[in-house]
Amino acid sequence: MQSLFFSTQADRIALARQRYFEEGELPSGVVSEAVFQSWARCLRLKQDPRAQLEFQPVSTSRAQLALQKNRLLRDAWLADVNELDAVLGATHCGAMLTDPSGVLIGATSSRRVHEKITPVAHRIGVNFAEEAVGTTAPGIVARTGKPASVQGAEHFSESVNFMHCAAAPIRDIHGHLAGVLDMSSEGIAFNFDAASVVGLYASSIENRLLVSQSTEHLIVRFQISPAMLDTPMACLMGVDLQGRMVWRNAAASRLLGVPPNGGQDSLGQVDEILQSSFSELASKRNGSHSMLRLPNGLLVHVRCELQAHDGHRQLFAVGLPALDTPLVDAPENRLVPERGAQENTPASPVAEPSEPASLRDADVDLIARTLKECGGNVSAAARKLRVSRGLIYRRTQGTPLP
Repeated sequence: MQSLFFSTQADRIALARQRYFEEGELPSGVVSEAVFQSWARCLRLKQDPRAQLEFQPVSTSRAQLALQKNRLLRDAWLADVNELDAVLGATHCGAMLTDPSGVLIGATSSRRVHEKITPVAHRIGVNFAEEAVGTTAPGIVARTGKPASVQGAEHFSESVNFMHCAAAPIRDIHGHLAGVLDMSSEGIAFNFDAASVVGLYASSIENRLLVSQSTEHLIVRFQISPAMLDTPMACLMGVDLQGRMVWRNAAASRLLGVPPNGGQDSLGQVDEILQSSFSELASKRNGSHSMLRLPNGLLVHVRCELQAHDGHRQLFAVGLPALDTPLVDAPENRLVPERGAQENTPASPVAEPSEPASLRDADVDLIARTLKECGGNVSAAARKLRVSRGLIYRRTQGTPLP
């Protein structure tokens, strides 16, 4: 007869909650393992599920530090927030962004008259860590780094058991948790797949963040359809100037059939992973896409771009007479042909330095002379001048390759 009174999921969660907190009976099969583990952690912290929950901000200095440290993450969020706000505008949902520790650094507008908690909770600096507010979706993600959903009475605190939230992680180029995107509804259960929607926008923000963090990386975009290259579903990877893949997003890992970015054993030379050299990939940087056969047999569309320290995202040629030689010949990174190759390929002589017209001209003149002394070896010249290879590339040629 008891099943008749507890026929809905909400009723079953309420019963499981009561039995766990009052009698210690495990809520197996009723709530997710992530929610149960969060409940257990909150009890170990001596939190009281019956206590009135208050969403308190951290100190002003910590909130300001969170905004400053996560500037690139916030910029990526701001690029999507208007669209996200418009998508959610006619629903009962709002969205927010936290830093890796759970401190709120961005939120959509709150404009629903029935909301009491949301306007208070969605303030810059409010702490959503488990230690501060108990079991919530953003708190679980900040703790575990994995997507989470918390519905109604699954929240640890009884005072917010009418909230519903779903959250997804955002990772940086090192594979570390960079932030958490959360979508929540007050008093009304989701009537769509909130986990999928928040996951899609988290991927979009993550992709923007990965690109913005990739200075002097060749950014490779690929997918089975060209229409997906500029969407959250794009596969992205960053390749350094030695031809080594230094990061990839989750979509790239899935399409390549390799472990996620955290698996260092699968981060290696790009010619081994994509069976395409750095110079071949660099030739696909003119804005149009090309075709590439992956090692697993999939034929994908690919497009590449180079992002330098100054934010410029175009690949430059270095050494005008060698336009049809590889830009980078790892590991030597030479800009002029080897001596043996000069017998068949006429080399363009390096002009003798003249009186520089400006400080920038003097920089270019010094780089040109150092490159000549190093036999065209960019790495050796960079070490000698104590600058980056990217600076040498940008100083020695200002015209994009055709």
